Amino acid sequence: MSNDPLLQPFQLKHLTLRNRIMTTSHEPAYAEDGMPKERYRAYHVERAKGGIALTMTAGSASVSKDSPPAFGNVLVYKDEVVPWMRDLADACHEHGTAVMIQITHLGRRTRWDKGDWLPVIAPSRAREPAHRAFPKRIEDWDIERVIKDFADAAERMKVAGLDGIEIEAYGHLAQQFWSPATNDLDAPYGGSLDNRLRFTLETLQAIRDRVGPNFIVGVRYTADEGDMKEGMGREEGMEVSRRLKASGLVDFLNIIRGHIDTDAALTDVIPIQGMPSAPHLDFAGEIRAETRWPIFHAARVPDVPTARHAIAAGKVDMIGMTRAHLTDPHIVRKIIAGREDDIRPCVGANYCLDRIYQGGAAFCIHNGASGREETMPHDIPRADTPRRIVVVGAGPGGLEAARVGAARGHEVVVFEAASTAGGQVRLTAQNKRRREMISIIDWRLAQCEAGGVSLNFNTWAEADTVLAQKPDVVIIATGGLPHTDVLSAGNDLVVSAWDIISGDVKPGRNVLVFDDAGDNVGLQAAEVIAAAGGKVEIMTPDRTFAPEVMGMNLVPYMRALQKHDVTFTVTWRLEAAERAGNAIKAIVGSDYGGVRQERIVDQIVINHGIVPLDDLYFELKPLSRNKGAVDYDALIEGRPQTRDDNPDGAFQLFRIGDAVSSRNTHAAIYDALRLVKDL
Repeated sequence: MSNDPLLQPFQLKHLTLRNRIMTTSHEPAYAEDGMPKERYRAYHVERAKGGIALTMTAGSASVSKDSPPAFGNVLVYKDEVVPWMRDLADACHEHGTAVMIQITHLGRRTRWDKGDWLPVIAPSRAREPAHRAFPKRIEDWDIERVIKDFADAAERMKVAGLDGIEIEAYGHLAQQFWSPATNDLDAPYGGSLDNRLRFTLETLQAIRDRVGPNFIVGVRYTADEGDMKEGMGREEGMEVSRRLKASGLVDFLNIIRGHIDTDAALTDVIPIQGMPSAPHLDFAGEIRAETRWPIFHAARVPDVPTARHAIAAGKVDMIGMTRAHLTDPHIVRKIIAGREDDIRPCVGANYCLDRIYQGGAAFCIHNGASGREETMPHDIPRADTPRRIVVVGAGPGGLEAARVGAARGHEVVVFEAASTAGGQVRLTAQNKRRREMISIIDWRLAQCEAGGVSLNFNTWAEADTVLAQKPDVVIIATGGLPHTDVLSAGNDLVVSAWDIISGDVKPGRNVLVFDDAGDNVGLQAAEVIAAAGGKVEIMTPDRTFAPEVMGMNLVPYMRALQKHDVTFTVTWRLEAAERAGNAIKAIVGSDYGGVRQERIVDQIVINHGIVPLDDLYFELKPLSRNKGAVDYDALIEGRPQTRDDNPDGAFQLFRIGDAVSSRNTHAAIYDALRLVKDL
């Protein structure tokens, strides 16, 4: 038996959890028609294979038709969900992992124009800013049917063979009843704390009456709504915790702190990179000390030492490493094997959650296999025949190609023109809030070194350099350079966002940042200028600024930029620039037509993506066997590339990432994984 606190079993009622690590409920948006089908199941099974004790499925599975999914949630109000959940539970149980599900009624935290277009309900008419729906004040017949819906859903999950359920309260209908900020009902469901808790306790009792005393039931809630105006404070939250335990209806409490009705508030509850790790852990420990009841918790627990401390210090009984398991589903297996250094690190980029909240499926910024378990391997299989692979470029895509190639058993040589690896990621990591991004590179470097990859820095690879290696495969991962030649006149008067971030160009005092790429680069450059004392206007032709940054990642930028009184201008396009004495005149128009403005500034910064560095690719193309062509059907279906367009060609040639077109880190890594896994 290990003495590691994380590897100790935990007895929850009749259920023995094999260790102390879980994934808390989250919705990766892999459901199809509201059902957790093959893709959804494969995702959870992979984490079960990795050794996790408990997987809490479904970020808020919906119990009622007037709780329509905001982002691809599972629909537990349908009987057809039962066989799908049974398949998922059975598959995870085969690997020793317990399975629960979080169920909810979203209340006001959804939209009326989703699903069946039914009115949103809540204990007041107060709108939730994040989802913008004005709710109907809940009626007695709503309460009656929603309680029944919860009980029906719980029974379905018991029939499906799950080990338990968790009621999602915070931000959702249950806690909307608790909070004075969102409940203006009269008695018996409004007013005193007793009345505000009545809906939840009646719901829990209805569930217990339906599933019996041995089915595990818990509640995830915030015991302190923090700075929410008129919200539930810490003392009242403590009292709620005591009363939930005293009810005898719940078997565990899953604790969080804060509120989630705005992007900023949500980001404080679920922090991202650059924010403190485990900010609510001590608070969860206070609830455990007060209630002496099983406590679950998760909120930015990105690494094993933090998780180990949470258990060893007695803060919680089960610790959630949810985003960390999106990054590496085999964390527990690696802890057991003494391979903690091999764990792929969560860098807190929050690409996963931000995609969900913007209507996409969850993907990890630097694990192309998560969410694609049916087609992409987490453990790279060995190739039947070793080959010699040359990779040009040591950014995230190039290093991923090298890592996967080495894991396949190939001989891999990497050429990089710079003195260090990293490409744009190293530039990004110069922002102190985004320093964790460099772990994307550092982890891959370590994997490459362990796999015997030959890494050659300060080497500008030309065609002769590559051909001298006598390669079987050449992969061009050279990235690109900033594209600033976008104006009708005056392109020689502008600098790139990269110039500012890298420090190659000193920030101006009165600066126009023209950003129509809409990614982190533009905001990061603006932050550098503002921090240096410059007056900054960020302009975009889009109707919103920085759409590629998405909600939660936007929060720290806004907090930094608003402090410096940065101006944000949407729906205007920089068209030209010209000299105006010692200054620059910016000529501004609009895609909507018929208007023109001018700005006098001393610096114009452009963020318009990158132009691929592809000269080497085109030089090698006629010498390659496939002439650079990719069989997309084979790529998508997971078959080897076998095109033979040039019988005299000695090697296959491919390019990936920004050497193809301006995209992002995840795209470069996914390009590499799905190509090289079949070489």
